[in-house]
Parts: sequence; structure tokens; C-alpha cells
Amino acid sequence: MAHLDDTDTQRANTSFIRAAMRAPILSRDHEVDLARRWRDSRDERALHELVTAYTRLVVSMAGRFRHYGLPTGDLIQEGNVGLMQAAERFDCTREVRFSTYAAWWIRSAMQDFVLRNWSIVRTGTTAAQKSLFFNLRRIRAQIADIETGGAAGEASRRIAETLKVSISDVQAMEMRLAAADQSLSAPLGENGEDSWQDLLSDPRPDPEQVVIGMRDTASRSRWLKEALDALSPRERRIICERRLVDEGATLEDLGRALGVSKERVRQLENRALGKLRNAMRLRVTAPDELFVEA
Repeated sequence: MAHLDDTDTQRANTSFIRAAMRAPILSRDHEVDLARRWRDSRDERALHELVTAYTRLVVSMAGRFRHYGLPTGDLIQEGNVGLMQAAERFDCTREVRFSTYAAWWIRSAMQDFVLRNWSIVRTGTTAAQKSLFFNLRRIRAQIADIETGGAAGEASRRIAETLKVSISDVQAMEMRLAAADQSLSAPLGENGEDSWQDLLSDPRPDPEQVVIGMRDTASRSRWLKEALDALSPRERRIICERRLVDEGATLEDLGRALGVSKERVRQLENRALGKLRNAMRLRVTAPDELFVEA
């Protein structure tokens, strides 16, 4: 069944490519007219004719990216998305052919698709890194004194200068392009039972650490409550409304509510914070038994 599915997919791709290459080439005036009808009247027939005429660009561009090992049908599908984006954004009043404008969108869509699917490791994030990814092999082949097996020494420097990136970026990208993704479930040796994932450390805390953390959190909450209860009602209100809510009250608002100046509120807050710090510090340094009532 899988073989039949692959055959059907290949036939569909071949049929699409043939239809794209048979589409008539548009004149400049007709191209502008179609773009204007879509922009002004949302004429779907005009959009269909415009996009169909330049689907050949998608097919041609897909051929340039097929050496990255991705299915041609997927590349064409992504290129069609870029072509539709070009049709949506094209300004027919400018002195530029739609084919020139669409080629940029098609290439960009395919490049993004390659970067997302070429490796499970994210390959490029900045424009410079993307340029390095797609141009490294071409520039490396143009340098006559390139060393076998990698862009090293003078070659790395010349590539870095050409693409305006650092030498370390060139060397790192060279290594990533030369290495394929490997499964963490793959065995370490030919006859070994251990796999690469056995060497990974588990970042999650062990059960003992979880219990200790829960106990520490509960203790700190209890200590804070006891320290707050030891404050005067006015001090406790200031701390609660200023420090223990997401959007604390201002000094001025509390001053009006308490009938004092905002400077007095600041003094009371600082005094209350000092009491809390002392109480918490005493709790941390002294055993709980000292606080048990007789």
C-alpha cells in the first residue's frame, strides 16, 4: 500500500509540473491587469490565472532545493504558499514584473521549509546564518585552496568575509552540515545494550528533593504568617497591600487611607520589613523547637 501511495504522489507531482509548464506566459500589461483586478475587486478568476501562469517559477525553484533531501512535492507546496503571498502583496503600480517579485517570496518560503525540516536541530535563526547555510557549499567549491573535509584556515576566513559572518560561525555550520541526525535510541556499540539516551542526565529533581522542597516551602509560608501576625495592624496592612499582591497600592493611596503622609507610610513599611527580615532570619538560624510554646 505504501508503494502505491508513493506512486500516486509521484504521478500527481508529475501532472502538476506538466500543467505548470504548459501555462501561457503573460504579457506585462495583462499581468498588471490581473493583479489590479485581484487587488481592487478580489476577482478570484484573475488570481487563479495570475498564479497559474507563474507556477513554473515554483517548479523551477524546487529543483534548486532538491539536493537537501526533501520531497519535491513538499517543496512545491511550500513554494505555492510563497506564490500566493506574493500575489496578495504585489503592488501593480510599481515598475517591477510579478515574476521578479514572486521569485523572492517563493525562494523565501522554500528556504524556511528547508531550515525547519533539514535537521531536528535548529540550523539558522538570523539572516546571516541562513545565508551561510544556503551559500556555504557553493562558496566553498569556488575556493581553489579549500582543504579536503572542511572549510579551514584561509578558506574559512575568505568564506566568513564573503558572507559577513565570523570564522567560528563558518566552522560550526560546516560541522553541522557534515553530520547527520542520530537517534538517541541508537546503541553505543555494535553489541552494546546501552544507548545514547542512557548517558543523558535527568534534569528533574528526585523524589527526596521534591519532598524536601515541599517541606521547605510549607515551613517558609508558616514562618511568614507568624511574622506577619507579630506586626501591628497598620504595619501588617501596609505590607499586605504593598508587597503581597500583584499590583501593590501606592504610598500616596495608603497614606490617604491611613490618614498619614506617604513619607510616614514609607517609614512604617521599612520598619515592618525590618521586623520580617529579623523574624525570618531567626527562624532559619534557630531550630523549630525554640518556637514551640510551653
